[in-house]
Amino acid sequence: MKTVAFITLGCKVNQYETNAMCEEFIKHNYNIVDKEEIADIYIVNTCTVTNMSDRKSRQMLRRVKEINKNSILVACGCYAQVAKEELEQMKEIDLVLGNNEKKEIVKYVEDYIKEKLKPQKLEDVMKTKEFVDFGDITFTEKTRAVIKIQDGCDRFCTYCIIPYARGKVRSRKPESIISEIQKIAQEGIKEVVITGIHIASYGKDFAKDYKLIDLLEEINKIEGIERIRLGSIEPTLITKEFINRITKLNKICHHFHLSLQSGSNSTLKRMNRIYTTEQFKKIVELLRNTYKDVIITTDIIVGFPEESDKEFEETYEFLKQIKFYKMHIFKYSPRKGTPAAKNKHQIDGKIKEERSKKLIELSNKNETEYNQSYIGKTVEVLFEEEKTGLYKGHTQNYILVYCKSKENLQNKIIKVICEKIENNSIYAKYNKNVT
Repeated sequence: MKTVAFITLGCKVNQYETNAMCEEFIKHNYNIVDKEEIADIYIVNTCTVTNMSDRKSRQMLRRVKEINKNSILVACGCYAQVAKEELEQMKEIDLVLGNNEKKEIVKYVEDYIKEKLKPQKLEDVMKTKEFVDFGDITFTEKTRAVIKIQDGCDRFCTYCIIPYARGKVRSRKPESIISEIQKIAQEGIKEVVITGIHIASYGKDFAKDYKLIDLLEEINKIEGIERIRLGSIEPTLITKEFINRITKLNKICHHFHLSLQSGSNSTLKRMNRIYTTEQFKKIVELLRNTYKDVIITTDIIVGFPEESDKEFEETYEFLKQIKFYKMHIFKYSPRKGTPAAKNKHQIDGKIKEERSKKLIELSNKNETEYNQSYIGKTVEVLFEEEKTGLYKGHTQNYILVYCKSKENLQNKIIKVICEKIENNSIYAKYNKNVT
């Protein structure tokens, strides 16, 4: 029996698709082993969202071949999709496959093993019109399951390479999603994470009028599922109509990751984002007026081409005003083939570093203050894993909580009392009498 090891970089969509590829190999009588073990075949599912992602992908491809020089090394995924020729120059790599080739990966690998056959050209994702459905293939993170509901993005932000790596929006059929989640519920998993490349666009490619909110209403009816968590969403998805409908869904987690990217309107315009800071602020106010315990997180890019000191200060002041719970800060890196990469007014690396540090400090401050406001409060936590009697889990609004217990709390939703903060983490006390 041949052995296969997987290394996955990047987002939850990639993790989901790695799990699907694992299942395909298992069906064909391959044995899946840990990425650190000696394997006959190594598959690196690459990411290309930043230059750092590209570099990590290349480093991993070089490193795994050192484990077994006689192995077959396959590069697949987003970086492979947009940089096939570049990767084929690396002597370590045997086979380069894109995103659409993932479903038939066993065939491609076996063709290479038998006859050294390689695809001369990867399928053009920009021409793909149908969602590639792997079926009921679930990527499970401890006690929550990640469900891929769509692929592709039509937004074409000027800094982003992902539409070229993933293609246009393709939505998964509702009945396929519901079927998978029903099976997940039967396995005892209580939380599902709804993910995709741009989930706010879900349903726009359907002939009938069917949107993300319609899908969420159906998922909310599934017995056994107690939490529905949304992945990153476009801010403009949040409208009064959306709020009116989503507030009727008792399983929706009160955590929204809204990708802002900049707090300066002029920068947002150069990025080709489709909202202003004024509109974004109203969306945040709408959420906070709806859910008193809502947590809002975001992504911010610093050092975007032409970003002046004034524009950065506008961003900083806007972020101070909004007070996100957490901010993921990215230093802009040019992506070949995108409009922003052609801009001659690139920002010096030292300036990016200074701006990044300033925003990270603000994010840490916000998180600490918010966590401190929970001391003494009772919260419900879905506990995910245990190490030496210390259980780790998240509240429904995604606050990380640790709790000591002799009783097994794994995959249980338990009420605990927040007692103290250590290293910016909340430690809680479990008392059976707490209601």
